Amino acid sequence: MEDFYCEEVLSGKTPVEKVIETDKVLAYHHTRPYWETHIVVIPKTHVESLLTIADNELLIELIRVVRQVAATIVEQKGAARVLTNLGEYQDSKHLHFHVYSGEKKN
Repeated sequence: MEDFYCEEVLSGKTPVEKVIETDKVLAYHHTRPYWETHIVVIPKTHVESLLTIADNELLIELIRVVRQVAATIVEQKGAARVLTNLGEYQDSKHLHFHVYSGEKKN
């Protein structure tokens, strides 16, 4: 599967627990979390990666939502990390940010 986010999440095939939703961005609890708290933030339109995004307004909205999610996690847990993968590290070729905190799950 090249694009889990378009094919599964945005299509509704895989239900998700939404955290924040705007017209252009969706933040939701990871379907198989790697950390105790693990939120994924994605654009609702297909963008391959941070290196290919051309829509500055969308980028600003993505960062605004990432910031809001991270601030909430820091308030609740005391710390957060923000991660996006590129190139060979990026399993799904759809721009997404992981916002997470806590211990890594097995």
